[in-house]
Amino acid sequence: MATIDLYEAMRTLRAVRRLRPDPIPEDVLYRVLEAATWAPSGGNRQAWRIIVVKDPARKQRLGELYKQVTLPYTKSYMERLADASEEERSRAERTIRASNYLAEHFGESPVLLVVCFNPEGLAVTDAKLDRLSVVGGGSIYPAVENLLLACRAEGLGCVLTTLLCMEEPEVRKLLGIPDPWGTAAVVPIGYPVLRGHGPISRRSVEELAFADAWGTPFSRE
Repeated sequence: MATIDLYEAMRTLRAVRRLRPDPIPEDVLYRVLEAATWAPSGGNRQAWRIIVVKDPARKQRLGELYKQVTLPYTKSYMERLADASEEERSRAERTIRASNYLAEHFGESPVLLVVCFNPEGLAVTDAKLDRLSVVGGGSIYPAVENLLLACRAEGLGCVLTTLLCMEEPEVRKLLGIPDPWGTAAVVPIGYPVLRGHGPISRRSVEELAFADAWGTPFSRE
């Protein structure tokens, strides 16, 4: 079994979008899926399932759908950066190139993990608030993060994608997903074409954390 320091895995878990079509050994794939089962969920109900898609025809169709929604999205994203700094635009352009590569080769990924959820099994405690409801995802996405970290440990490239949720009716029909189940994400996994995972760029603790109340800077004593 592959192992890696947990903190090292978290600080080097990149979105890897360029994947080789090489098959993934079944024992490696099983370990990645098992890692997902260890994640917490509301009431320990685990109201999620993962469809492991390896069938070429189904992957091809999912790839067509993904490309259909991704290319217009990335184009509009770049248009919104028209007034950004040169550095910001350059960084975004690198991401867009990788995103477009994935869109062109999505269906060639050796495995597509389609994450499904049952809304009847979620504790949606923010449903009545006057804002977008997000709490239900707390019972789904920890499992996704677990499998991403497991991919990192196994040397597999991976990326969390949600754009295919825009084509949920077609995806449900293609994969035979029953009511009332929906889709939360698709994670393409495979061995990286390039170097794969590595150092990531994120905001600092001081920018993202407050002490006791909003706006009060958090800092180490």
